[in-house]
This record gives sequence, structure tokens and C-alpha cells, in this order.
Amino acid sequence: MGIQYNEKTIIDKCEEAMKNPALFYKQGLVNYKGICSDTNIPYTEVIADYLMEHFEEFKRGILKIQRKNSYCTGTHESRYDLTSNRTEELTAMKLFNYCKAGRKYEKIGTILDYQIPLKDKQSDVAGKIDLLAYDGRVLHILELKKPGIKSNQETMLRCVLEGYTYLCIIDTVKLISDFNEKEGVNIPLDTPVKASPLTFKDSLPYREWKEIDRRPKLKALMELLDSEPFFIREVSKNYEIF
Repeated sequence: MGIQYNEKTIIDKCEEAMKNPALFYKQGLVNYKGICSDTNIPYTEVIADYLMEHFEEFKRGILKIQRKNSYCTGTHESRYDLTSNRTEELTAMKLFNYCKAGRKYEKIGTILDYQIPLKDKQSDVAGKIDLLAYDGRVLHILELKKPGIKSNQETMLRCVLEGYTYLCIIDTVKLISDFNEKEGVNIPLDTPVKASPLTFKDSLPYREWKEIDRRPKLKALMELLDSEPFFIREVSKNYEIF
């Protein structure tokens, strides 16, 4: 049995993580899955409540990266190695290829690209957008998590915070302009851009979402961040998003 923390210890860990809000989502505490030893409140509820109370500090601490190169690199090919163990990237590629053939997904629309770089220089601390999709109304920054109950042990809180951090880092007007120019799409520059988790059915985030009414603080934080989760499942050797 692992260590069980009390509520004060979790809050202390939040205070430490808040010293660098852009890396808050990477801290181990956002993946804690137990309950506080003194209050029986889930760790993620305590963290979500802390973030709402310190939201302006959190948001201000995530600085935008002014990327000089295009977000649209145009380097992705349709071929991929089925023997690769990089299941998350293979899933992203398969989703992308489905839309490359002129099709769309329910809920998210057309996937424009995957693995979109956020860094301007190598020393920048930032990941990549897993998937970028446009449904004709909203541009979706999708944080994809690989399939499988055992392989995906990241919490919904972690998924939400990672996506929101990327949203804060991105110059959204440049992002839209770059794809309009290089991909020939015509997305209005004032299009809302939202960050959302995209996780597999029966993953930990999916199971947490199914009981979201028992996690009111997490639900409230997701509403504050305007983070609507989407879910994915395999159907007839392809994927369905719901």
C-alpha cells in the first residue's frame, strides 16, 4: 500500500507546484489517485479546489511562447509503422489519415494535423499538440491519451491541465493563420479555440468522468477552463469519437 497523505500535505505540494504554473500539470501530485487520510476527500478534488482559488495566479504564470516558425510544419506522411510501440502516436496518425481521406469525426470534425510543435527554440519547455481539429465552429486542441486500462493511468485532472497549459502557451491567431495559409483552410481568426482531453473508453479519465458528479471540484474546474472531454473507442477496425 502506498503513502496516504493528509489534506495539508496535498495543499503544501500544490503551493510548491505553483512556483512554476506552466509545469504544474507535470507534477506527480496531479496523478495521485487516493483520498486524504484525514478528510477522505480525493486528492484531485483538493488540487482542483486549490487551482480554482488561485486561478489568476495559475493562468498568469503560464507564459505564451512566441513561435517564429509556422505551427503547420507539413511534414507528416500517411504511412506509419504498425509494429511501433508508440501507440499514442500511431492512434493520432490513424485518426489524421481518416480525415485526410476527406472524412470527418462526430463531435470534433476534421483533424487538421497531429504532433504540432509549440517550442520556438530548443530550450523552451513545452510539448506538442497531439491533435488539432476543426468542427466548423470551434478549433479543438486535443490531448490524446493512449488506449488501454493499464497503459493510461493519468487522471482526468492531469489531462485537463496539460491541454489548458498548451492553450495558454499557443498564439491562437498565428496558429489559425498558419493553417489557413499552408493547408488552404478558411478558419476565421476569431474562432474559439478550446483544449480538451481525448481519452479511450474504459481508461481512468473515462471512468472518472462517468462519476463526475461525485467530483464536484473537478467538474467546476473543467467548466472554468471550458474543457469538454471527448472519448474514443475502436469500431470495425476504425475509431469512433463520442
